Amino acid sequence: MKPSIKINEESKWIIEETYFNQEWLGKYESIMCQGNGYMGIRGTTEEPYLGETRNTFVAGTFNKFDENEVTELPNIPDLIQMTIKVNDKALDLSKGEVSQYKRSLNLKTGEIIREFHYHLEDDSELAFRFSRFVSMDQKHVISQKVEITSVKGNNRIGIDSGINGQLTNSGSQHFSEGAKHLFEGKYIQMTSETSQSNISMVETTVHEISNAANLSSRIEMRRRQVFNKYWFEVAQGETAVFEKFSNIHTTRDKEHEGKSVEDIEKHGLEELVAVLASGYDTLLTNSAKAWDKEVWSVAPITITSKDHEDQVAINFAKYHLHVMTPAHDNRMNIGAKGLSGEGYKGHTFWDTEIFMLPYFTYTHPEIAKSLLEFRYLGLEGAHKKASGNNYEGAQFPWEAAWIEDGETTPVWGAADIVTGKATKIWSGFIEQHITSDVVYGVNQYVEATGDKEFLETKGYEIILDTAKFWSSRLEWSEEDSNYQITDVIGPDEYKEHVDNNAFTNYTAKWNIQKAIHIYEELKENNVEKFNELNTKLDLDRVYADWLDRVDKIFIPAPNEDGIIPQDDTYLSKKIIDLVPYKEDEQVGTLFHEYNLEQVNDMQVTKQADVLLLIYLFENLFSKEIKLDNWNYYEPKTMHDSSLSLSTHSALAADLGELDLSYQLFKEAIHIDMGPHMTSSDEGIHAASLGGIWQMIVFGYGGVRVLDGQLRIEPHLPENWDNLVFSIFWHGTELKVTVTKEAFEVEVISGEKEVTFDHKGEQYSVTDKQVIKLI
Repeated sequence: MKPSIKINEESKWIIEETYFNQEWLGKYESIMCQGNGYMGIRGTTEEPYLGETRNTFVAGTFNKFDENEVTELPNIPDLIQMTIKVNDKALDLSKGEVSQYKRSLNLKTGEIIREFHYHLEDDSELAFRFSRFVSMDQKHVISQKVEITSVKGNNRIGIDSGINGQLTNSGSQHFSEGAKHLFEGKYIQMTSETSQSNISMVETTVHEISNAANLSSRIEMRRRQVFNKYWFEVAQGETAVFEKFSNIHTTRDKEHEGKSVEDIEKHGLEELVAVLASGYDTLLTNSAKAWDKEVWSVAPITITSKDHEDQVAINFAKYHLHVMTPAHDNRMNIGAKGLSGEGYKGHTFWDTEIFMLPYFTYTHPEIAKSLLEFRYLGLEGAHKKASGNNYEGAQFPWEAAWIEDGETTPVWGAADIVTGKATKIWSGFIEQHITSDVVYGVNQYVEATGDKEFLETKGYEIILDTAKFWSSRLEWSEEDSNYQITDVIGPDEYKEHVDNNAFTNYTAKWNIQKAIHIYEELKENNVEKFNELNTKLDLDRVYADWLDRVDKIFIPAPNEDGIIPQDDTYLSKKIIDLVPYKEDEQVGTLFHEYNLEQVNDMQVTKQADVLLLIYLFENLFSKEIKLDNWNYYEPKTMHDSSLSLSTHSALAADLGELDLSYQLFKEAIHIDMGPHMTSSDEGIHAASLGGIWQMIVFGYGGVRVLDGQLRIEPHLPENWDNLVFSIFWHGTELKVTVTKEAFEVEVISGEKEVTFDHKGEQYSVTDKQVIKLI
């Protein structure tokens, strides 16, 4: 049976499942995840199946199951599941005869529709149509509708539906059971509380049934469950409609700060009464309008390509970026799997600043600002990590959860293929480039927006505090008479305990250089702010250290062949033939034959490392150095991380390798949208989706910011005839239209004149500017 993901050729907004296969549940649960940034719900079917993973997450509600586990987003009680019986037999598509099956996600509206005909042994036939969405207009609301048509025969239907709190995070139960209520004989409410963080979840649901004969019902309350059971009949030719409306509120919600649980329960009930009065169709219309206003009408992207999949890919990426991003609350950030699965426990990595933040910085700067404010609010945890490692300043955690949690990386991971023992996860201890990655995100945001208020109230402090860490982290080498950074993991996580990783050393020095500039600027031009930060961070003392050390930091320079050593020993390690592994459809197959210790001694790279450095800091390197390093490192890169392909694709476009760039682009968009049907089981690849936007706008649109100056140098792949995108620059919206022959920059909104660079020449635009490419 071939993979069944289908891109609807008539619409650039629809992805489809064309037949049911129980083995592929995880794929569709992830790629058809629904949400609005406040909550995320996996795209499970309503009726249960063995092998499914039912997850509902509310952003920021982290809990620690016990002392032996790290904090994670808890899988809250499920509202989606319905147990459905037809003529006393459970609806089960893996056993019954099914025809005309189709499930689709409309990316434009966020609605999932699943349709099929179900044939029974007694020659009865029913047509089912399931619809549901998570509201973008009312962030707490979920709406579901089931339409059951009796095509042949008169059929009896039974539905159990309510709130199921018997779910776990892979066995870890995060909730203690709370109160259950039934109001007016139909509104069901259940409250649960997390075991360690003491967050109360109030869930309320109601059902409405129309055109159902001989309807009867009763409520059942079980351990961690409360359901309504319904029985009714559907005559031949008739359609019964079963609707379910639900909402979720928590004591962590900013709008409920200071309220009692009883007040939140009352609010949830009152809201749901109004929701029920509105009805499914009105709620969907309002949600679709919110999607258009907040997402699709803002900085739209249009691709004219010979392959319609390319346009669907950016729509898919933008949809998921907004589903997963808690734009409503600066105490929260984006998980590496968004809100689509238990993978990485909902934790935030460098994925945000390097791969996802650029999308928001250039299209939704207010969301980018909120994501960076999360880092500012997390400085206390960064201080704890630094001091715990005997360093000064702010050392950001490799994995972040709630702002007060500090480091949340698990200590132990998968089994070693050779020893059979659990592998220690060293990232939380020694993958330290995250600290300068955060500063990179801050700097990029400030350069693109000109947001001086953020810089003064938060940005300066982040940059200065992190430079204070790096200065204390440097190690003096008497032998080499320089400062080094030893025993780290760089972006290439196949190289543990290395010394002088190029990416880490370059970005640490850059971080300190930024701090020196800020110190001097503030001392001269903003004495009040300088005195405030000097008192808080002891700047006079650390400034002297920065000046003494910054030019003595060891920076791996290109060797005689132009190759920048990834670390002190990489270029001396053995080289093996990676072609069989790189050609395999699955990632990580190298570890079917080697363990990490063995791979550590090979010239094998997991993802872009030196090449990421060149991509992010391109003005530090000549084109010859870029090409030399591309030719050396790309063949040795496994792309075993979903972060890798987008960097390589955008960099290849910069280097004029457009055919290869497009090939990598297609591989990147297939990480989630492609035919590998287990690639997304644990959740969507969040950073890869941010990378899709970067490949298009940074890669083919040629947008960069170099030393604060906007640059636009487009180059389209052969398959594309036209690319239209928008970005915001210092509050001005620019629309860029690119063809093979020329590109046009148009000011859409804003009154400022915008200056940009194109191939070394300066252009200014207040209305429109057309520049020929050939």
